[in-house]
Amino acid sequence: MPGPTTSELAPSGTPTGRPVTGLLERLASAPGRADRLTHVEELPPRAAVAAPWPGWVPEQVRAAYAGRGVVQPWTHQVAAADAAWHGRHVVLSTGTASGKSLAFQVPALSRVLAARGGRGQRGAAVLYLSPTKALAQDQLSSLHELGLGVRLATHDGDSSREQREWTRDHGEYVLTNPDMLHRSLLPGHERWTGFWRSLSMVVVDECHHYRGVFGAHVAHVLRRLRRVCASYGADPTFVLASATVADPAAAAHRLTGLDVLAIEDDASPRGRVTVGLWEPPLTEHLGENDAPVRRAASSETADLLTDLVVEGVRSLAFIRSRRGAEQVAMTSSALLEEVDPSLAGRVAAYRGGYLPEERREIEQRLRSGELLGLAATNALELGIDVSGLDAVLVAGFPGTRAAFWQQVGRAGRGAQDAAALLVARDDPLDTYLVHHPESLFGRPVEATVFDPTNPYVLGPHLAAAAQERPLTRADLAAYWPGAEPVVDDLVARGLLRKRPHGWFWTDRSRAADLADIRSSGGQQVQLVEAGTGRVVGTVDGGRAHGTAHPGAVYVHRGETYLVRELDLEDHVAVLERDDPDYSTSARELTDISVVEERESRRWGPCRLVLGQVDVSQQVVSFLRRRQPGGEVLGEEPLDLPERTLRTSAVWWTIPSAELEGCGLDPGDLPGAAHAAEHCSIGLLPLFATCDRWDIGGVSTALHPDTGTLTVFVHDGHPGGAGFAERGYHAAGAWLRATRETIASCECLEGCPSCIQSPKCGNQNNPLDKAGALVLLDLLLAHAPLD
Repeated sequence: MPGPTTSELAPSGTPTGRPVTGLLERLASAPGRADRLTHVEELPPRAAVAAPWPGWVPEQVRAAYAGRGVVQPWTHQVAAADAAWHGRHVVLSTGTASGKSLAFQVPALSRVLAARGGRGQRGAAVLYLSPTKALAQDQLSSLHELGLGVRLATHDGDSSREQREWTRDHGEYVLTNPDMLHRSLLPGHERWTGFWRSLSMVVVDECHHYRGVFGAHVAHVLRRLRRVCASYGADPTFVLASATVADPAAAAHRLTGLDVLAIEDDASPRGRVTVGLWEPPLTEHLGENDAPVRRAASSETADLLTDLVVEGVRSLAFIRSRRGAEQVAMTSSALLEEVDPSLAGRVAAYRGGYLPEERREIEQRLRSGELLGLAATNALELGIDVSGLDAVLVAGFPGTRAAFWQQVGRAGRGAQDAAALLVARDDPLDTYLVHHPESLFGRPVEATVFDPTNPYVLGPHLAAAAQERPLTRADLAAYWPGAEPVVDDLVARGLLRKRPHGWFWTDRSRAADLADIRSSGGQQVQLVEAGTGRVVGTVDGGRAHGTAHPGAVYVHRGETYLVRELDLEDHVAVLERDDPDYSTSARELTDISVVEERESRRWGPCRLVLGQVDVSQQVVSFLRRRQPGGEVLGEEPLDLPERTLRTSAVWWTIPSAELEGCGLDPGDLPGAAHAAEHCSIGLLPLFATCDRWDIGGVSTALHPDTGTLTVFVHDGHPGGAGFAERGYHAAGAWLRATRETIASCECLEGCPSCIQSPKCGNQNNPLDKAGALVLLDLLLAHAPLD
């Protein structure tokens, strides 16, 4: 049997309290918690399968891993490492804590050591890409601990000029992220000539993270990388890794443009994992429109985390927001102070924004057992080393099954038993899942959804590629087939100039600045503190109208600000520190027009359509609501320009003849359509790899372009991100789940668990729960069974 890798080493000298077996039932048996545990699923244990080290692995590499407890690797590690060593592009898709890092580190380090020239000259180089700086730093620490003398370096926004110059001239194993590759390494490729010529391997870690518009951007960054390498005579091997990616070979091909071998058989050991679904109770408090409200998932999670710490169970609670993570940790610590003051200091928060040394200290305290509970954002979702955990709490479904299993996989590292609990938010998707466990268990993770052909994404990268090296027809055929119309558009706009030998960048500015790979809502707006001029943060241009308008209450890292001015021309919002006793929410008018239909099908008299639309939005006012309580204090008008977004949408129509005999009055149709729209937006993330904030919707009783009652759900990104298309192809299952969520909700007239939306620009008016069911029944009467 192989020894564990470092990421699976359990902390020593930290005995667990009561056993994990029966843990969820013990939590549910506490007074007042009857019926909150809606489902329990047991994942069986799995034995490990080892394999000998391949003969090509240098003895010093074997010895380094033996020093960390790895006597023999597991079979999937050997399969992936051997393929990569022999130049085969490979994607390793095995479970959390299955040792994927070893599978790419061994061939990468072996290539560097084998190719070294005299005096340690760089003969081969490795480029490691991760979606976060924290994961790259974690990998760097792991590589340093091997002690192989390979020249390691990170190249990110925290690197000094001197560090970057050393990395460029001497680095053999360079760890960076797609952002730096896009903005620094590729535009300045001439200064990195020696590195590109020696580049032997590219590692793309946590590749499931690259989805939606971000995934489309990264796909083009990788194609630009391949093109630059080829210009220097290099043809690096690509190794991709992820614990949660569906159809990994297809996903890796879409991301890299290469044919990739998939390794999926997981031979690592796993203990028994018990996973539960938990629904907080309804409270006596009434929310918007007097709708019943469930107890907040964060409050419920703080109580559960407290109980786990009291039992001595090493636990990690995933919270969706930074502020929420801090609040859960503070609440749990206060509750523990009442039970046993010695336990109050054994809970902490962990989130983005901490200094590296602070993060390392927290991780070490957790590994050593000094910390028993940690409330964290998804900063700990990726493959960072936090081992030896007994239980994981997930406060709110994280948006995709892939992310959910990433978080659950943090418990039971190695062969130890563990437990996990999903605590539902007051949200249609969470409500559906806790009552339909079959939608979560025994189902594959979602396919990674992104559209590399989106011209709004493709165009800026073609411009960047042309500035790096003039584009040729051979380049388009090799890396961007079918992109000629987008190139012609860039020429027409004066960004590229066509010459006999290709297309050239004509502007003096940096072409890479045309593409903000993590944003899709226009140029970012800087949030500047009045008086000091300090930049507090940034917000996407597309969201600035709704969140950074004059008078808005803006919360950043637990501090509250009032927006005094929004300068859309200079992309700056001026804020002042304040502590108002109210929150603000923008009211937005939205209109939608059909540009073209791409696909359609009939469901009896109804139609389902996929196509392109123009969405016009204008923030016209904002409401001030007292906190806590939520009552409206007043409405203030705003004078902001209209914005238009051309994107992809899926929509469905019901003809007037069908509506005449359905029992709904004409005056009820807008509220019925609006309610169906809200719930369908809430449920689409179950079928497309997106968050409800990635999509939007419009509903109308009579749309001028269709002539009928129409409900639209559209991508929230220019050109589309693939989410509406996924909804179109899964429409039967998606809309049946929508209907089931509304019908099974125990409220009478609609609530946040079914038809109310936290992002509604019309303040959730009008809404008609019963009418939505009538419309969905008419629509689904002739829908095929998916």
